[in-house]
Amino acid sequence: MNLAVFSAKPYDREFLSKANAALASTEGGQQHTITFHDFALSEETVSLAHGADAVCGFVNDVLSEPVLRALRDGGVRAVLLRCAGYNNIDLAAAESLGLFVANVPSYSPEAVAEFALALIQTLNRKTHRAYNRVREGNFNLDGLMGRTLHGKTVGVVGTGKIGIAFARIARGFGCRLLAYDPFPGEAFRQFGDYVSLEELLAQSDFVSLHCPLTEGTTHIINVRTLGLMKEGAMLVNTSRGGLVHTESVIAALKSRHLGGLALDVYEAEGGLFYHDHSAEIIQDDELMRLMTFPNVLVCGHQAFFTEEALTEISECTIRNLGDFSNRIPCKNSLVKYGPVAAGPELIRQELVRRDSLPVRI
Repeated sequence: MNLAVFSAKPYDREFLSKANAALASTEGGQQHTITFHDFALSEETVSLAHGADAVCGFVNDVLSEPVLRALRDGGVRAVLLRCAGYNNIDLAAAESLGLFVANVPSYSPEAVAEFALALIQTLNRKTHRAYNRVREGNFNLDGLMGRTLHGKTVGVVGTGKIGIAFARIARGFGCRLLAYDPFPGEAFRQFGDYVSLEELLAQSDFVSLHCPLTEGTTHIINVRTLGLMKEGAMLVNTSRGGLVHTESVIAALKSRHLGGLALDVYEAEGGLFYHDHSAEIIQDDELMRLMTFPNVLVCGHQAFFTEEALTEISECTIRNLGDFSNRIPCKNSLVKYGPVAAGPELIRQELVRRDSLPVRI
């Protein structure tokens, strides 16, 4: 099959090509023809996918109804997401157009969880500031005091695989764990207690977001919920930028109510992240304002970026394409697709999710 990969970086080329070759070497495996595009998929670039059987997109590719329709009209029949999140694709439109859609629901959750803890430690112990000082010959400790994590309360918003991995690591530091999730799971209960979001925010010294971006979770961190947080608490987001209302956190930082902020994702990151803008004047005033605070860390959506995660992402993506090519049920399918439908459990979960989204707060 012909696969067009968008937003492709050198590491995407390397790992997807390896996974493709590895699949072809197995009994009955077939090697697909892959074309890599380093630009994002959008209404302006969708014509470059014409002639392909499938496209592969990432978190900032635009998969709106017009783009999906153009893909279908150009001969594309499958959309592969090399990520877990699918808030950037119109699933209803894809299903109505008869397109196959599959994601990578889980890949090395420890990669993201470990990075979230690294951000907490960096922000809390100010190691980023210490690094810069020492490089200039300044060994003064004033202004570098942090807090011991042991015994502190850590709030986990979202207890999927990444949230559980994060809780396991935080528990190892001796932290007290609280969690909020509209669909509580037993896996977290060995680490801590489920509480309401309001209770979690009021009691936590550190809050880490690990939930998907849905209608109900968009701007779950806003003026009201920031006001519920313990004064001086720190917030970490390694999930989706749209969970956090940027203007509100800027105000909370200015008032010193929010003690620190670490972002690996940003609600307006599309067009900025994964590209070098060091020689340009960045026009996003809110992002630039955030980066002026000494108690703010901003990274470029790299929490997933490990060898293990990239291997899993690539192999799963190629397997999903193989399922589509061979017309067999794909366990990672997000839509019903002709004779190839999502597994019944996945369909049930998606229907529950759509019908039971938490109320926006």
